[in-house]
Amino acid sequence: MVDSFEKIPVKIFPSSGKGSIYVAQEIARLIREKQAKNEPCILGMATGSTPIKLYRELVRMHREEGLSFQNVITFNLDEYYPIEKEAFQSYWSFMHRHLFDHIDINPANIHLPNGSWPKEQIKKYCAEYENELEKAGGIDLQILGIGLNGHIGFNEPGSSIFSKTRLVNLDNTTRIANTYEFQNISKVPRLALTMGISTILKAKRILLMGWGQKAEVIARSVEGNVTEQIPASILQQHGDCTFVVDELAAAELTRIKQPWLTGECNWTSAMIKRAVIYMALKLNKSVLSLTANDYLENGLSDLLVEKGDAYEINLEVYYLLRDSITGWPGGKPGAIIPAHPERSEPHPKRCLIFSPHPDDDIISMGGTFMRLHDQGHEVHVGYQTSGNIAVTDEFVTRFIDFAVGFEDMFGIDNQKSQQILSVAREYISSKKKDQSDTQEIRSIKGLIRRCEAKATCRYVGLTEDRCHFMNLPFYETGTIDKKPMGEADVLITMELLRKIQPHQIYCAGDLADPHGTHKVCLEVVFESLRRLKAAGEPWIKDCWVWLYKGAWQEWDISEIEMAIPMSPDQVMKKRFGIFIHQSQKDMVPFQGTDSREFWQRAEDRNANTANLYAALGMTKYAAMEAFVRWHY
Repeated sequence: MVDSFEKIPVKIFPSSGKGSIYVAQEIARLIREKQAKNEPCILGMATGSTPIKLYRELVRMHREEGLSFQNVITFNLDEYYPIEKEAFQSYWSFMHRHLFDHIDINPANIHLPNGSWPKEQIKKYCAEYENELEKAGGIDLQILGIGLNGHIGFNEPGSSIFSKTRLVNLDNTTRIANTYEFQNISKVPRLALTMGISTILKAKRILLMGWGQKAEVIARSVEGNVTEQIPASILQQHGDCTFVVDELAAAELTRIKQPWLTGECNWTSAMIKRAVIYMALKLNKSVLSLTANDYLENGLSDLLVEKGDAYEINLEVYYLLRDSITGWPGGKPGAIIPAHPERSEPHPKRCLIFSPHPDDDIISMGGTFMRLHDQGHEVHVGYQTSGNIAVTDEFVTRFIDFAVGFEDMFGIDNQKSQQILSVAREYISSKKKDQSDTQEIRSIKGLIRRCEAKATCRYVGLTEDRCHFMNLPFYETGTIDKKPMGEADVLITMELLRKIQPHQIYCAGDLADPHGTHKVCLEVVFESLRRLKAAGEPWIKDCWVWLYKGAWQEWDISEIEMAIPMSPDQVMKKRFGIFIHQSQKDMVPFQGTDSREFWQRAEDRNANTANLYAALGMTKYAAMEAFVRWHY
């Protein structure tokens, strides 16, 4: 069977959006079944970034399809402690903001742990919460997310299978993962209230959702042994539990990562490359040194039967790897190289780099960016968002203070700038942790990032007319939560594409950005290109799209179709280009679970790609930037 390695059923969807729709439909079906029987529907609710799209879909179903929640009783999994329920970061606020305020649920039917319960009475209140749940008849359907360490609810590794609703210490990895809600880790509570594992296991049915960078823990939870060190693995003991994941979160499942071990396999060129690279890295061998015995002992006997000779397979994969390496990302002029990743003609090309934030261009593909310009191509950068929320308040007052001093130095009337500085200082000094910036402060933060982006382009050698600040509207909410892709975002992008008519487009293909900005930016580019193609724009048929990964991850080496090598000098030049973004250096708000600075992430990632190529038998370079082509 295809899923024979999985001890919990797993449904894989192309995206988190489609997976969320499936879960919403299951919830709606259960609500309607209960309504038909005139029975209450008891739902266990989750919080965090995972269920946001689910709740958005349930709200849509309520508004557009008449789904009523009059018979629904909810019990939430957890809550930070201590926290006032009206605080923006509280799960009480989260649930009302994303769901309860937009549907017809009876407020008396909403149950959430209270983060302001007196600590000396916590045990009593937790027992009462359990009793309320039992009086309601138990949970019919429990919705779960999963933490990077395998936690469910706030049941961290080591939680007992017999645990009930209680106060717990939050693991440091969980607190780091949740910094996006609080700006920095010092603001994240160290304690939380959570339903226990035994409470969760009493639910009649469980749907666990996992999106994005959860692949390793998903695989360990559904394919590994049951262990309290991975709380989600205990769900193997539940009689009706299903994991609902997107393709990224499914990447480490055996049927996805090593499908040749699960049954019949279609041995395409891409699959052969994947299998041989996986085996070579596992055995710590170069591709050309693999033997027939290696194939037999590592589950690839079927490939050997189909292809006949191990060395011929080795050569096929070796050539695929070798031919992906090029120092000419825009194509080598005057050369006919059939296996080259890019076309030689036309030369020079018009190249458009889409950068979701004002530093993704230099962080993710700085070496390629510089090489394209140095090789004579007409390079443009489209900065898709302002990136204003990732600037600290200290930077705002520092730069306004500079403006005041600059005007004073040259005898310019600085009364207005002094007033702006005074107002900004007063606002920032009294700003609450859940309070959005004023429009003026957001504009100043956006200007800071815009100036850094322009300085980067000048550093590479571009003139300012090649910098395009798109300021896509979906981003401009003033908060971490962004809007979905809108029509205005697509129209702005189409206008820029029509203006430049590029031969090459580079855009961020990584969906691991923890706040979803990269994903929306990618969706906007894809939708714009589809519309332009449908409209029959003549230049579009000659336009190739290359996807790079951002600061958060890299392509799997078996997927890479173009690898741009970098010398030690080029690595240093890229580092200095990243340093131009001073507002993003040292202490950056909302940088996710990785504590390294962006230049360190980029260098480690690029060096690792080069090391993997070398381990497989290719030339050893200092670093490599990697790309995958998208066909539309």
